[in-house]
Amino acid sequence: MTWWRALRQTAGAGLAVERRRLEPLVALRGAAGLAIVIGAGLALFGPAVAASSAFGAFQAAIATFQRSWRPRPELAIASGTSLAVSTFLGYVSGGHPLLFLALLVTWTFLAGLSWAAGPTIGLIATSNVAIMLVTVTLPTSVAEAAGHAAMMVAGGLVQAALIVLFPVRRWGAHRDALADALAAEADYARRLRHDPVAPFDPAPLMAARDAATITPRQARTRPAELHGARGLAERIRPVLASLADPAVGVPEDGPARDRARELLAAAASILDAAARAIRNGTPVDLPAGSVAAFQTPDTETVLAPSPHRSATRLGALLRDVVEVAGGDSGQHPVSTTKATKAVKAIKSFKPVRRGRTSRGAALGRGRQGRQPPPHLLRPTLTTLLPAACKAMRDELRKPSPVRRHATRVTAVAATGYLLGTWLPLGHGYWAPMASVMVMRPDFSQTYSRAVARFAGTLVGVALATGLLQLTHPGTALSGTLAVASAGLMYLLMRTGQIAAQACVAAYVVFLLGMGGEQWTQTVPERVVLTLLGGVLAMLAYAAYPAWETPRLRTRLADWLTADGRYAAAVVGHYAAPAGRACGDVREALLAARDARIAWQDAVERARHEPVRHRGLSRAAATDAEHALVQLGRVGMLLEAHLPDRGAPPVPAAARLAEALRTATEQGAKAVRERRVPTWAPVREALDAWDSAGAPDRVVRRGARLLLAALDDLSEALSTTPPPMLVDGTDSTRQPHEPPRETGPSPRPDPAAPHEPVELDRQGRPRDQGERSE
Repeated sequence: MTWWRALRQTAGAGLAVERRRLEPLVALRGAAGLAIVIGAGLALFGPAVAASSAFGAFQAAIATFQRSWRPRPELAIASGTSLAVSTFLGYVSGGHPLLFLALLVTWTFLAGLSWAAGPTIGLIATSNVAIMLVTVTLPTSVAEAAGHAAMMVAGGLVQAALIVLFPVRRWGAHRDALADALAAEADYARRLRHDPVAPFDPAPLMAARDAATITPRQARTRPAELHGARGLAERIRPVLASLADPAVGVPEDGPARDRARELLAAAASILDAAARAIRNGTPVDLPAGSVAAFQTPDTETVLAPSPHRSATRLGALLRDVVEVAGGDSGQHPVSTTKATKAVKAIKSFKPVRRGRTSRGAALGRGRQGRQPPPHLLRPTLTTLLPAACKAMRDELRKPSPVRRHATRVTAVAATGYLLGTWLPLGHGYWAPMASVMVMRPDFSQTYSRAVARFAGTLVGVALATGLLQLTHPGTALSGTLAVASAGLMYLLMRTGQIAAQACVAAYVVFLLGMGGEQWTQTVPERVVLTLLGGVLAMLAYAAYPAWETPRLRTRLADWLTADGRYAAAVVGHYAAPAGRACGDVREALLAARDARIAWQDAVERARHEPVRHRGLSRAAATDAEHALVQLGRVGMLLEAHLPDRGAPPVPAAARLAEALRTATEQGAKAVRERRVPTWAPVREALDAWDSAGAPDRVVRRGARLLLAALDDLSEALSTTPPPMLVDGTDSTRQPHEPPRETGPSPRPDPAAPHEPVELDRQGRPRDQGERSE
């Protein structure tokens, strides 16, 4: 992608306004907290203290809007307190320019490193640095600075108290995350009816897992219906895939396929019903037709043994999901009868394995107030600080985008502060404040936020100036207008950057007007210095970038390694059956999902960068992603058919598991070194497999599919296309030439014999030149 096209795309992203669900009650609560703080400050101390406390309450409310599973009152208190500390230290050092510059450099560098601890912590720390540049100019003595800091803490406490006293849809974000995971499973079931090998994005399941990680205090009040359903959704996904896949499930055509489609449609309807119940906190209302589909008596005769086991397990899991989603119906006394009928209907599902006890009570009922498992326990704020410091120290020890971001934003903040002080303009802090607020660790967010910041500032100050000239407000009316601007910002925050920045610009104009400054003293300087800060931020990223494009091969290799370990863990349990609850398989699966999400995020960031690809074109990256998705999907199918404890072992699976682990690790090294990976250990393990003595054909069939997916990966990486930009444009093609074909290569036949590939010194097949031509 050229620089011109990258700038156009990032500018369009910054100026875009999205249609999002608004939360007016939450915005009203945040504005009410701000109004209380401003009113108390004006009545007790005066405009200057009111402005400082307003910044504390304003920032505390913004912190509660972030996508974080931590309790909102904790975020508000942490934001107000950290801003108070920054302001006090800034004022104490403000009398000595060099000392304040040293504090600004240190504080900005730490704020840049804090992104390693998470986006919420990074945003709070970055906002503290930016707001500190304004608030240090308000006090006139150390005693006043301490008073201003105390009022900022009070602003955060007020916002936290309002959240506790007036909760809006308590546990709503956690309900939405769990409901989205079940709805994603329902959509997956519907797509499997038409595409038996349809892909599945695990992001909703990972978000639900993050939402299930709670603090001990949250565990005491979490609703019962939020227990257990996520784990059931995790187990439903491989069962759905094993029922639909022709390799281990029903044939592609015939009565068995029709029955599988019927069961998949019924499962989708039941999962949707459970998702609605969890999202709204109401009992499950099951569709009668979906229940009847699982009560068909001839399912056992229509389906073969393997898919019949999948259908049996699917019915049992759906029964548990509905029982958990119904939760403790005592919270809904009007709908108790409906909830009871739903559970009874689910318990009558067929096929259900006889003698199996329902796990619904163990997963949902009676669990309110119990502590979650240790791996789902979120640290408290006091224990979070050491973990955040450790993450920041780790970033210092290695070259990383976060460390480059910290260095970059520190240099820009210091440069902007010196330029703002040197220029014959007042309020020189606006240049570094704009730079710090727009800079992020990746390219697209930095540039889009810079454009949105400047455009939003123009709109906001224009509207605020016009309103000031029409009304000529006093102190009280200026404070009212500031509260209205903040409330509008809270309401429109998720619709786009330009809307939020326009409201912030108007808020600052009104707030400084409340302190006695005229608009003629603030508006022109704000526009010029905001433009200067945005330009500095953009130039800094161009001069000292942290491109994601050169690291794509590393991300791909990490994903290959994680997928290989997951597949090896699953196959290994066919040699040593231990049942379906295998901790090592679960850990490997989570690691593979994390690696996949990291790869997808990297590809999305690289797509907007004005950088040529480094040996991995967009077409090759897409084909490689498809191959690794298939590798993970086959591992999931094998996991769905793991033998029970005490089942006959498959000795050859142990050698295959070790071969998968070794081959994928070697293949990852080859990917990093820009060589084509080979899978000789896996081929040797399959060739040595004694098919006559294998008691289970599922694992052998799955092993062939695993090798086919690995071959697909080699095929995707074995071609060397002409130099190509990240967006897939052939840089060598003349304008009058038609586009060249860059589609995926045909999939090899897993059953076909594999010929050895002869490589040259660079690790490429010797016939690569002919294939590329």
